[in-house]
Amino acid sequence: MVTKLAILGSTGSIGTQTLDIVRKFPGQLAIIGLTAGHNTPLFSKQVSEFEPRLIFTADGLAAQNCHSPEEIAAHPDVDIVIVAIPGYAALTSVMAAAKAGKIIALANKESLVCAGEIILAEAEKAGASLRPVDSEHSAIWQCLSGESTPPARLILTASGGPFRRYSQTELSAVGAEDALRHPSWRMGRKVTIDSATLLNKGLEVIEAHHLFRMPYDKIDVVIHPQSIIHSLVEFEDGSIKAQLSSPDMRLPIQYALSYPLRWSNDALPKLDLIKTERLDFEPPDHTRFPCLALALEAGKNGGTYPTVLCAAGERAVELFLAGRLSFTDIALVIENALAAHSPVEYPLIADIISANHWAKDAVSEIVEKERRYC
Repeated sequence: MVTKLAILGSTGSIGTQTLDIVRKFPGQLAIIGLTAGHNTPLFSKQVSEFEPRLIFTADGLAAQNCHSPEEIAAHPDVDIVIVAIPGYAALTSVMAAAKAGKIIALANKESLVCAGEIILAEAEKAGASLRPVDSEHSAIWQCLSGESTPPARLILTASGGPFRRYSQTELSAVGAEDALRHPSWRMGRKVTIDSATLLNKGLEVIEAHHLFRMPYDKIDVVIHPQSIIHSLVEFEDGSIKAQLSSPDMRLPIQYALSYPLRWSNDALPKLDLIKTERLDFEPPDHTRFPCLALALEAGKNGGTYPTVLCAAGERAVELFLAGRLSFTDIALVIENALAAHSPVEYPLIADIISANHWAKDAVSEIVEKERRYC
């Protein structure tokens, strides 16, 4: 049987790499739907190559088969929805797929960070399932496969980004071009900056909390600059399982599509442990990279705090890339937005939407008011 896919965000890093996998398995995977933002030239090429019946583009590509991302995510002909839309914008599509009982291959962190309990409740009600695509969560998922006892601890690894050894003074001088050069991974602009500040790792901790129903005090983060071990799981007897592979997002993408099988793919890199030589680990530095601590605190506080964390981070990165905010001030404006927020303890979707808008406006006002940021 051919598995029918819808890729939401097909022109981004995850979307294009997913299409690389589809090209390798034409008899097993077929594209039913594609959505994109503003990269119309690439999207037009993808539509021409894969001939999806359902399409959407934010630029309004003229076609008779245009649907909204939410309609495509819930369409009865779609078996697996690959959510590769970055940021908060994916939330409504993830909700639509969950309510429709779909298999959701999730490469978007913010939807679960903002509305994890709501999404998981809808998924359970409709019989939907979530398959993590992030390498860290895919690693945990794989390590838990076949285990009948719950884990004692989850350990997420982080490369540490390109500035792991930078002093505070050096971090203050970091520019956008420097921050966009990740040492291990090929990713989109937003997630690359978040990786450099370690905000991305904090979001992943919150996502792991929801995906695997683990309390925050049983989720740890370690810096692992080689990006070979993608995460680890510790069990009650002290045993630790780890998933290792070359840092290539096509590996977790393919596993999310092939599960529970593992397909042979000669295009994927094979790990050579002899050439790897060493695997290093160190604790994260919360003083030089405060975004991680801010994220952990927001996750533990719950309510609408994680939404403010995501939205403030998204707006701060936009301002940093535009040259209006320094690298180190990203954490400062996120902290100020969280401090100014009046949370809703048990939010509905409407509360999450409201908190998202509030946080983005709050960051803009903070930067405008504090001239030293500009």
